[in-house]
Amino acid sequence: MIKQELLDIYDDQDRHLGVCERSEVHRLGHWHHTFHCWLVRDTPEGRMLIFQRRHPGKDTFPDLYDITAAGHLSAGETVQQAAREIQEELGLPLTFAQLTPLFVLRDESQGETMHGTFIDREVSSVFGAFSDRELYEYTLQDDEVSGIYEARLDEMTELFAGQRDHVQARGVHNAPVMQHNDVFDISVTIADFVPHQPGYCIKTFSLLQQLTPSK
Repeated sequence: MIKQELLDIYDDQDRHLGVCERSEVHRLGHWHHTFHCWLVRDTPEGRMLIFQRRHPGKDTFPDLYDITAAGHLSAGETVQQAAREIQEELGLPLTFAQLTPLFVLRDESQGETMHGTFIDREVSSVFGAFSDRELYEYTLQDDEVSGIYEARLDEMTELFAGQRDHVQARGVHNAPVMQHNDVFDISVTIADFVPHQPGYCIKTFSLLQQLTPSK
């Protein structure tokens, strides 16, 4: 029997209730904490938003595009420690001190998996950071991330504001070695992304547009 990850669970006032297995957290709809980090890159074309494609084997929202790096806080873990997700998923050694806090979001959603209905109640700490890596220079986590992509941040804002129906992006599929000539062009729509609370992406992208690179 595979040992499941344990998560801290909370009530509606964010008071700690105890510890629960991850599958039970989602089955019963317990509040829990998560970490989100969106990466951006400044280029001659403008500021680019970097996002990942979830692995097709993921239990929830397989194969959809999502936050650059994100994850649940394990039982006893702090948000600072959860920044490990960036290294684990992308191979990018950013420290917590290099991240800019954007906001904290309480979000509730519901969906279906092969195991039944899930109820997701998250308190998400959302961060932004800069990365100057080319897409093919990342090292992606095999069982979590199937590719990494980027598109102009202003165009992604327009997409989620309903001002355009698609955006041109470029990306690479996860592979043991990724090279410059592995980068390809794609077109993405809102339907290709994991659904989040209304306004989440607009708020996040607006704050990312205001980020100032550290000197």
